[in-house]
Amino acid sequence: MGLKDLQPGNNRARGAMFVGVVLMVICLGVLIFSLNTGTIKLSPMQVLQTLFGFGTAKEETVLFDYRMPRILITMLAGIGLGVSGAILQGVFRNPLADPGVVGLNAGSAVGLIVFVSFFQSMEQMSALLIPLFTFCGAMLTALLIGVLAYERGQNLQPTRVILVGIAVAAGFSALTLYLSLRLDSETYTFAARWLVGNIWGRDWIHVFALLPWIIGFGTYALLQARTLNALGLGDGTIVSIGVSLNRKRIGLLVAAVSLSSASVAMAGGIGFIGFVAPHLARRLVGSSHRHVIPISGMIGVVILVLADTAGRSLFLPSLIPAGVLVAGIGAPYFLYLLLRSSK
Repeated sequence: MGLKDLQPGNNRARGAMFVGVVLMVICLGVLIFSLNTGTIKLSPMQVLQTLFGFGTAKEETVLFDYRMPRILITMLAGIGLGVSGAILQGVFRNPLADPGVVGLNAGSAVGLIVFVSFFQSMEQMSALLIPLFTFCGAMLTALLIGVLAYERGQNLQPTRVILVGIAVAAGFSALTLYLSLRLDSETYTFAARWLVGNIWGRDWIHVFALLPWIIGFGTYALLQARTLNALGLGDGTIVSIGVSLNRKRIGLLVAAVSLSSASVAMAGGIGFIGFVAPHLARRLVGSSHRHVIPISGMIGVVILVLADTAGRSLFLPSLIPAGVLVAGIGAPYFLYLLLRSSK
């Protein structure tokens, strides 16, 4: 292999690095814009002064007790949903795969409803249990989909998994509605807002509850980038080169379930980010998951933080849940790709 053979890969790596730097700058700009936005106005200079410890007591309260935790929750959830979508699309070799489409978000919703049915407080240490409950709900959904989509003598077929996932999601959504009707009025109001994608995690305890899930499983996904690339070659090719297909696929699916369930646990039932972010990432940096995974996470951050900020500021005095705005963008894009793929 000569020097010229290495150049295309180097060019792609440099291109991905450039895109990553641009997205980091955009993320920083979106973060500063979001910190400036709210019912209590803070100028960019006031934000910077407060961040460096020179703000007033009121400015510190607004920034550190209210806005910063919410924005960090939004950023972490955007990363989790974007990376989860990249994993699912890589594992199933289907560009229409998404945590919401395959039913994981519906399973997470059941887990959350079960949680609020038994725990009156969602603050302090009990908040640490919320991602665990949503994970159990999403994992139950994944297992059910696997059982229903399995055919003896064959590996899981991506198209069959997605079709079964859509049906299972409908069933779990009905179960969620039934359970939510049995809640008291205050808890039902919270559940209804959660289901439409309202960012509710606003305390530091919620940040600490979500952070280890995103760091741990996000790192695992990045380390498995080569496996995801291999999965794109087809099952027969993977087995022939000595890759343990089922074990690798299960590990990646657990990571995708963990990232999506923990994210929606604190950010609400937000869909389409896991669908849109990987698509845009592949258009920007190509098909290598070594680049697609981090870029998908960054795009998820930009989409979700912008949606949450717009929902809090552009429609005052009404507040529009971030999930509604994301769906308004993602649903038409989903239909466009669906129609394009059917031609």
